Amino acid sequence: MKKDEKYPLLAKPIAEEGIYQRITKEEGDWEFLNFEARLMNKDEVWKGFTGENEYAIILLSGNFTVESDKGTWSTVNGRKNVFSGIAHTLYLPRNTYFELTAESDLLDIAYGWCETDRDFSPYFKTPEMVQVEIRGGDNATRQINDLMGPGSPCHRLVVVEVYTPSGNWSSFPAHKHDERKIDKEGNLLEARLEETYFYKIDKPQGYAIQQVYTQDRSLDEIAVARNNDVVLVPKGYHPVVAGHGYNVYYLNFLTGSDQSLANTPDPDHTWVFGSWKGKDARIPMVTAKMNGQNE
Repeated sequence: MKKDEKYPLLAKPIAEEGIYQRITKEEGDWEFLNFEARLMNKDEVWKGFTGENEYAIILLSGNFTVESDKGTWSTVNGRKNVFSGIAHTLYLPRNTYFELTAESDLLDIAYGWCETDRDFSPYFKTPEMVQVEIRGGDNATRQINDLMGPGSPCHRLVVVEVYTPSGNWSSFPAHKHDERKIDKEGNLLEARLEETYFYKIDKPQGYAIQQVYTQDRSLDEIAVARNNDVVLVPKGYHPVVAGHGYNVYYLNFLTGSDQSLANTPDPDHTWVFGSWKGKDARIPMVTAKMNGQNE
């Protein structure tokens, strides 16, 4: 990972054959979370072993087949790009040998992993199985695709993909999930989570702006995220705004104390929740029916 000198939370793409983005838990100064993105040519094979980790593989574009000692899966209607449909998601448990083969001229995948001491069954989630949520309102409307949301049959990983139309705010009002909080009844109020924001923009010159800050402003950074950049969120609140004229996609991997998205909103901005008059008609931006139509 190459960290930007001005914005230490911004990771630019790396120049490595195949792998073009990488965040290790050591580089993020984290306990669990690792992330990579990889491009593969047709018939190229990636051989791997999950070891003491659970993996989530997300199809960004193209098609693949995975053969493993726990099953075989293939995509048949992979999207042309992230703005042309919904992701396929493959979960692989620990101690799994696998071979992933690119079935399209160019395959783009992202995957995250973390250590686990629990065993789960693998599962394959197709676009038609993904629950879509329209969150927020007015120019804070965005689309969230639940790839591996809370309650998924895994140990720690949580994965969602988010679409923010041109000029809209996202992850707003800002929230945080950097300390574990439980109420008197034992209900989880906030989980302690590590998180990556992996960006795709619908035009090459486009960008998003993301702030990462704590209440006391001991951390208060602004990152300008472009295509294939990653913004790391080690703690604090982390709102996003899409540059005017540019639709923004980001893929969130999270892991930590709980397989949960429990969070605390910034109290300075909670009033905004009651101010919205309607939803942005540009949402939803993608649907499962779009998958495979532009091949």
